[in-house]
Amino acid sequence: MAFPFDPSVYRTASQRRCVLAKRGMVCASQPLAAQAGLDILRRGGNAVDAAIATAAALTVVEPTSNGVGGDAFAQIWMGGRLYGLNGSGPAPALADAQFLRKCFGSIPEQGWYGVTVPGAPAAWAEAHRRFGRLPFAELFTSAISYAAEGWPVAPVVARLWRGEAGRFRPYMADELYSPWFETFAPGGKAPEAGQTVRLPDLARTLRSLAATDCESFYRGGLAREIDAWSRKTGGWLREGDLAAFRAEWVEPLGVDYRGYRVWELPPNGHGLVALMALGILQGFPRLDASPESAHRAIEALKLAYADGKRYIAERRDMDVRAESLLEPAYLARRGAQIGAKALYPEPGDPDCGGTVYFCTADGEGNMVSWIQSNYKNFGSGVVIPGTGIALHDRGCNFSLDKASPNCLAPGRRPYHTIIPGFLTKDGEAVGPFGVMGAFMQPQGHLQVMINLLDLGMNPQEALDAPRWQWTEGRSVELEDSFPAGAAASLAAMGHELSTGDSLDFGRGQMIWRDGGGVLCGATEPRADGGIAAY
Repeated sequence: MAFPFDPSVYRTASQRRCVLAKRGMVCASQPLAAQAGLDILRRGGNAVDAAIATAAALTVVEPTSNGVGGDAFAQIWMGGRLYGLNGSGPAPALADAQFLRKCFGSIPEQGWYGVTVPGAPAAWAEAHRRFGRLPFAELFTSAISYAAEGWPVAPVVARLWRGEAGRFRPYMADELYSPWFETFAPGGKAPEAGQTVRLPDLARTLRSLAATDCESFYRGGLAREIDAWSRKTGGWLREGDLAAFRAEWVEPLGVDYRGYRVWELPPNGHGLVALMALGILQGFPRLDASPESAHRAIEALKLAYADGKRYIAERRDMDVRAESLLEPAYLARRGAQIGAKALYPEPGDPDCGGTVYFCTADGEGNMVSWIQSNYKNFGSGVVIPGTGIALHDRGCNFSLDKASPNCLAPGRRPYHTIIPGFLTKDGEAVGPFGVMGAFMQPQGHLQVMINLLDLGMNPQEALDAPRWQWTEGRSVELEDSFPAGAAASLAAMGHELSTGDSLDFGRGQMIWRDGGGVLCGATEPRADGGIAAY
């Protein structure tokens, strides 16, 4: 089966071209990380080995978006089957929603209260335990080298780093944040693009993770250091929380769309939103490049998100089954609400009648869709002294509403925004895809799938095309490259439009495999992305 698109034709203002290869490929937001994964493939590793090497390298060369102290999710195609891996951690046993309601009214974005158990290292170890081929320690070679010897900071990362230095600058005198400044912004200054940066403390941590299959993070010396700093500075996280954690294998959920099957992971992540929107649109004729089609896609996404924000939580705590939100009859009822004018979305009732994404592929047909995140760029601002471990603030996605199934509670995982996607056709792998960017992620997934499967774009075109982003109510942000005529038509339909920074519209990667084993890779022009292949 040849590609259903022409990789040499570009109808968008593409800055890059599709990369074609046969033996292996890594698409990532940082070229150095992609090279780290390719190096592992050349050594005889498989797609999972390459993914772990890429993941570890990204914690070094793009610390503004992910880290050892963050979470991770993956979809893994191995041996003709798709597997899901949830590497998100729960709230600590000491978590206290009543205290936060009384003292803050919400969950602070900085500091310990938004920190949940980091799951990324556990996900690396678990993926390798089940599917890895090379020795685990070998996968960290590039990451350790970059951290210990230094690497030149890429332009987009430098911009994000500069913004984070400004965010934390008011806390420079606070003992809790002093390790962050010592590690990432000495003197309060972020590195410039092209400046060589070394992270020796993170190098030592990566060596420890490599030597112990990440056990030291959860049941060893690193766990004790995390516990000690948490106790000293008023945090809730303890050794016992870390020791109790394991990454979880889950069954992906899928919907049919235009002859393909699109797969996402089940809650506590919100990939369900993308699937619901696609399921709603499947009930309409194939979309085209008209403003009317863009309107219909926006409306489908709004309806799906309204349900997602109402129902998605830790799966055992949800009011409804995730699968019930994908029932064709329910999606048809939701689709029937889409009219000629923008609506204000409300959740339905199915029971009635801000991140790095990358993907890998090897020459044996195995493929990995992987995403990991600190959530808010550098996360909580809490860095464990002497380790380079920046802890995420994923707990900020909890609610403090007692009636919400997503209310903060000990041992509960929060509503999660990071989602790896995967595409199959007739039971065979087509490839991994993803678009990072907090609440933009399912919107990016939806628009990329429409570009590919409705409009017939090649993967690079599909990533390059101008995007929209629904924010709330009837409000929609447009990328500055969005066609002016189409924007005027959307405004006439009742959408309240504004223009946003291109970095707010997601940063994605994709690999598409044809029936002959040829790999077609694309990487996001909104990032420093690169593709390594052979």
